[in-house]
Amino acid sequence: MPSKSSSELRLLLRFVDEAYEKKAWHGPNLRGSLRGITARQAAWRPAPGRHNIRELVLHAAYWKYAVHRRLVGGKRGSFSIGGSNWFSPPGTATPKAWKENLALLDSCHRMFRNAAAKIKPRDLNKSAAGSKTSNRILIAGVAAHDLYHAGQIQLLKRLMK
Repeated sequence: MPSKSSSELRLLLRFVDEAYEKKAWHGPNLRGSLRGITARQAAWRPAPGRHNIRELVLHAAYWKYAVHRRLVGGKRGSFSIGGSNWFSPPGTATPKAWKENLALLDSCHRMFRNAAAKIKPRDLNKSAAGSKTSNRILIAGVAAHDLYHAGQIQLLKRLMK
């Protein structure tokens, strides 16, 4: 019989999967909200000083990287774009650059997901390296973060019309 904490880890990973790319009851997940978005649409800004879809993608990628780093005890400063949290995307919003942004998001998600899956269930309550937050809360937080930004992207798509 699986332990309560191993069942909890499986449930957390299910939330992560549904929030990012697996079919879920709640509608579009983060990856689904990005389906069909062009580079031009990704760069569209609803008003000066407001984030665009491209910035949301890089922000989500960064936080997946940051949580991965905390789960594995990695060092800071290895994200592929300089800075932290919010980024002014490098270069123009070309189709190639947009494809690279999406690839970065996917790569950061895979690294985070693999690290989360390797957490020992007994370590869910432990604080992650460089954090006062437990591994449990960080993993659940990534799922919540993905859904929050998926909703923002869905709204931006409607505002574009």
